Amino acid sequence: MALKARLDLRQSQSLVMTPQLQQAIKLLQFNNIELSNFIDSELLENPLLERADPGQTYAESGDSAVGNGDDGIDQRTSDNFTDRDDQFGTDRLTASETMGAGDSPLDVASDALYDGEGEISQNGAPVSGSHDYSAPYSGGAGGGSGSGGGSGDELPSLEQTLADEATLRQSLDDQLNIAFADARSRMIGSYLIDMLDDNGYLSGELDEVSSSLECGLSDVKHVLSVMQGFDPVGIFARGLAECLELQLRDLNRFDPAMAALLANLELLAKREFDRLRRICGVDADDLHDMIDEIKTLDPRPGRTADGEVATPVIPDVLMRAAGNGNWHLELNTDALPRVLVNEEYVAEIGSGLRDREERGFMSEKLQTANWLVKALHQRATTIMKVSTEIVRQQDGFFSHGVSHLRPLILRDIAEAIGMHESTVSRVTNGKFMSTPRGMFELKYFFTTAISSSVGGDSYSSESVRHRIKSLIDMEDPKKILSDDKLVELLQKEGIDIARRTVAKYREAMRIASSVQRRREKKSRAS
Repeated sequence: MALKARLDLRQSQSLVMTPQLQQAIKLLQFNNIELSNFIDSELLENPLLERADPGQTYAESGDSAVGNGDDGIDQRTSDNFTDRDDQFGTDRLTASETMGAGDSPLDVASDALYDGEGEISQNGAPVSGSHDYSAPYSGGAGGGSGSGGGSGDELPSLEQTLADEATLRQSLDDQLNIAFADARSRMIGSYLIDMLDDNGYLSGELDEVSSSLECGLSDVKHVLSVMQGFDPVGIFARGLAECLELQLRDLNRFDPAMAALLANLELLAKREFDRLRRICGVDADDLHDMIDEIKTLDPRPGRTADGEVATPVIPDVLMRAAGNGNWHLELNTDALPRVLVNEEYVAEIGSGLRDREERGFMSEKLQTANWLVKALHQRATTIMKVSTEIVRQQDGFFSHGVSHLRPLILRDIAEAIGMHESTVSRVTNGKFMSTPRGMFELKYFFTTAISSSVGGDSYSSESVRHRIKSLIDMEDPKKILSDDKLVELLQKEGIDIARRTVAKYREAMRIASSVQRRREKKSRAS
């Protein structure tokens, strides 16, 4: 068979994103901690950027997206944001995954992003645009004073003054050196520390330690008994029962009845309270007191000791009642980075530039700085738009509670504000809103829909979970509600739900089955 060469002309289409577009997408999905770290790195790399003074505001820009005004959001009106100028092309910069033929191209020119604001004239002065993006958002009512000011006399934050937390291994090594003076015991203790699992339990057998170190088993047991008194209490246990026993001994609450209870934890898991009363030799009240005491203990002392320091959640959006059933929203100034371009420094440096390479470097840095300030403003504007629409559609939740939470998906918000679903997804990830009902992640308000049995509006899955918990909490101890009975009651209320769905929601809320609840409540009643 003869081979012959042939030329084929094929046409293909691919998505190309500029580095600026890629960075804009990352900025949207950053939480306030990640964004703060990113800004810190940019300040180190770009000499033209500086932190803004806390007192500077965006009042000159007149962007209505930073707050809703004193009148708040009117839930009875429609706002599609058609009267607001999207100065930076929000969708062009963020809707990157799924663009049709009619969408704006991703591979935009640099002048479309910077509008000439990164150019340096012949005399060294920057060519500025018509907008002022250099000042941070105003605090407004309920806003903080800001924590990122650039004044040199500011005290460091509390997080910056905290000492590094010692790890569990370091803590145990220190206690080992204090408890034992001889090298032999310290060697055995170090070996036992290496055998700890993530929960703080001893993962191997003592015989293995004895044979590996060529020492007596009695020596290993002696060292282990001493190390079981180390902090955190319950460490070096060889099982759950021993871990609880160590903590009870430390509290001087370990007695024969408690020992019998710990020896029969499998019956406790099955809620066989009648058998436990006979085994422990106590009445119902004493048994439940013992169980309540066990619930206060830590079954995983190793995880507690090595746990990371909890990072406080800083809300991105602040919400308060504005009167007349409306809500007022504003961006939290504590969560907003404050950066601006130091144009005086640019003019001073630029006037002395004569080399073309130096001028090109300064022009690039100025373009990057101007883009970053614009992108941060765009990010804040987008967060405000999404949050405003969420509040508008979930007004029932804020007014009446979780039972009035509506089913909501990303597409509903995206269509209302004219953005892509991917943009809304990035905005709601890791962003929090402080409301009169507490702190909520923006993703909390997106729930699946459960159809109505009477043909009305659908129900939010979160509100159905809340209703299931309420029914179980109010159940008669003599008439425990089974999953089938819960399905029947919910269908009478117009909620069309399957039995397996009820069981799934109940287990997710860590609510015991009807059999286990019957045993528990029967035991308490007896």
